[in-house]
Amino acid sequence: MKLLLLVTALFAVCNILSETLVAAETRCEVCIKEVELFLKTVPPESKSNFNELNKLFREFCKGSKSKRERFCYYIGALETSATNIINEMTKPLTYSLPVEKVCQKLEKIDRQICDLKYEKMIDLAKTNLKKLKVKDLKKILSQWGEDGACKGCAEKSDFIKVIEELMPTYAPEAYAARQNVEL
Repeated sequence: MKLLLLVTALFAVCNILSETLVAAETRCEVCIKEVELFLKTVPPESKSNFNELNKLFREFCKGSKSKRERFCYYIGALETSATNIINEMTKPLTYSLPVEKVCQKLEKIDRQICDLKYEKMIDLAKTNLKKLKVKDLKKILSQWGEDGACKGCAEKSDFIKVIEELMPTYAPEAYAARQNVEL
């Protein structure tokens, strides 16, 4: 009986730990990815120079869009930022602290940093465009940089027609997959 109770307790603890690890992996996804991308752009001789990292990160953030722009804003790397905690990110990086730990420290200062999530990408090869919302169709055009391609679009079918016309240019693999399925 005691053995059964012990096994049940161990199973429950393992379950909780695995859920915690999965949650930790999805937490701070934008922070972790953006800091890793930034570190790939930094020359090896600059990785231990605090001031150089600050300057390079501000350059990394210039002209950024979407989640990177929001992350840079929260860190204080943009001119329009209300806060300035960029030092809390770059200083630990000079000590070669793992990116996950840096993001955990940033989360303690500003929880919004780890609340950022990337939007799920739409698989154009498998998705039925007619079942998508107009909002999602507009997002596809926006990701392609074709916001103005559908100025006169009044109905969903207009958006679908424009996407199907532009798909060979912006998503040739998806276009080819859709042509094979339709045959």
